[in-house]
Amino acid sequence: ACLVGSEMCIRDRHTIARLALGLADDMLTTLALATRAPILVAPAMNPAMWTHPATQAHVQMLQARGVEFIDPTYGVMACGDEGWGKIADTPTMIEVVERRLKRTQELAGIHVLVTAGPTYEPIDPVRFIGNRSSGKMGYAVAQAAAERGAEVTLISGPTALDPPAGVKCIRVQTAEQMLQAVQEHFEACDVFISVAAVADYRPERVYPLKRKRSQRAWTLRLVPNPDILGTVAPRKGHRLVVGFAAETGKAIEYAREKLQRKGLDLIAVNDVLEPQSGFEVDTTRLTLLYADGRVEPLPLLPKRIAAHRLMDAVVERLHILAGKSGVPDRSHLPDSLKSP
Repeated sequence: ACLVGSEMCIRDRHTIARLALGLADDMLTTLALATRAPILVAPAMNPAMWTHPATQAHVQMLQARGVEFIDPTYGVMACGDEGWGKIADTPTMIEVVERRLKRTQELAGIHVLVTAGPTYEPIDPVRFIGNRSSGKMGYAVAQAAAERGAEVTLISGPTALDPPAGVKCIRVQTAEQMLQAVQEHFEACDVFISVAAVADYRPERVYPLKRKRSQRAWTLRLVPNPDILGTVAPRKGHRLVVGFAAETGKAIEYAREKLQRKGLDLIAVNDVLEPQSGFEVDTTRLTLLYADGRVEPLPLLPKRIAAHRLMDAVVERLHILAGKSGVPDRSHLPDSLKSP
């Protein structure tokens, strides 16, 4: 694995741009262009440089090619500015590098189905009911599964994100469309991870034309949307079914109730009111709740790293389903997960 990183912000931004454009005018970029080893990039730069559209465009280009970023952290920079730009601490980088080096094709032969993003429920051709989900967590989960060799199908609500490399992406808008897509692909999957923030309600009536503004009050009647996870989880059979819960208080209590009510194998929960752990940000603090009662709190992590921690739990559960804890039916799993 190659690790790229320094504390010279101008050089870091310049290096990321050269890597994205495929330039090879020094030893580092030549090595990066020639190697077939995984590449990790740990940048550090002024917060304005890191968030600049040009830098982020180059980062997205590299991520689409499978380059993994160890995101900078929040802090006061050497120049005195404050924001997201400080290089990740050494323990974090060591953990990511070790995890990347140990990663194998352990999910080869496994079909993982992931939902991500929000759903938009139309009011009229202009307006809709939605939520703040950016899709970043779901896309990170899909990428993490693909990096471990899984065949991944991503069913995505409306987002501004590009699908991870090697992932089949199906775009939908509404909860009903997402349910239909999930049902079409559920039978063929081994693991279903429901990350999408599906709108719980939709307008009872959709206006064919834009409803014009007036000074009168307007009552919008809402009806429940289908419960996607609740619909397919009872039919899981040999499949591993993982849910997500974005809560705003009593997160563990509500997640445990959801885990039990829907018969899930695992649920990941976060409190979206906690700083840097909600929607539209690059970090999250997940707590994993297992069907056997175990609770595993994770620290605040970049969503890409949190996704791999979740996939560690998925692999562990798959080993149990494969018979390592006495479950006899192993025929549907690849040889890597059948060994005693």
